[in-house]
Amino acid sequence: MLSESYAQVIQEIERTAVCDIAFAADEGANLPDRAGLESYDGIVLTGSHLSIYDRTPEILRQIDLMRAIYASRTPSFGSCWGLQVAAVAADGDVQKNPLGREVGFARRLRRTEAGRGHPMLEGRPEVYDAPAIHLDMVTTLPKDATVIATNPVSEVQAAEIRHDGGTFWGVQYHPEFSLAELAVILRQRTELMIREGFCRSPEEVHAYADDLTTLDRDPSRFDLAWRHGVDAEVLDATRRTREIRNFIEHRVKTEKSARGRA
Repeated sequence: MLSESYAQVIQEIERTAVCDIAFAADEGANLPDRAGLESYDGIVLTGSHLSIYDRTPEILRQIDLMRAIYASRTPSFGSCWGLQVAAVAADGDVQKNPLGREVGFARRLRRTEAGRGHPMLEGRPEVYDAPAIHLDMVTTLPKDATVIATNPVSEVQAAEIRHDGGTFWGVQYHPEFSLAELAVILRQRTELMIREGFCRSPEEVHAYADDLTTLDRDPSRFDLAWRHGVDAEVLDATRRTREIRNFIEHRVKTEKSARGRA
């Protein structure tokens, strides 16, 4: 389960971290109120298969939760869907990308001028790639938001959003995904990969996924890294998860200290 693997990534970065997993989309989910949210040192929103413009009850529950997170002022971070929920909860907008789906890797991610000095991207080069899979994107930014990374496919690839006293950091890509996880996701979407023209047959999808799985086990496979155009920003786990690490270091620990919890 992706929520559990995300929690594992956090615990690998911060060994003493204790993670509670909540399924905010579920009817009757026992979600914390504002006071409960304030008791956490940090909150992370994962990806999702939902499209936020559908505004179904399970989506509206997550938007309401994100508004409560802002109001709690607890540091928050999100990947993909997490960024989209944070944008909509702060009165931004999300729609389908007219350029189509970004699959496998978000290529040529580039720091904006504001992103060059932003602590979420500390340690990232000026241009980098990252695991990604999404069709939707932020099309209208909230009033108090800063884009800190972009690429030719999605203008908003990383952003800071400030709303109702809270601050959110988020990315449209997936720094939490290992290559093995990405391979599993692509296998599960074999029909989609063929239908949307990324591959011509199931065999091509599985061959691509096999290469990612092999690279996950053995990042030194230069032949496969060259074939798929990936470098240490993807292959090295520390560098791939840089944004999550920076969130923990610069937001969670700093705010924890400010709240007298350090």
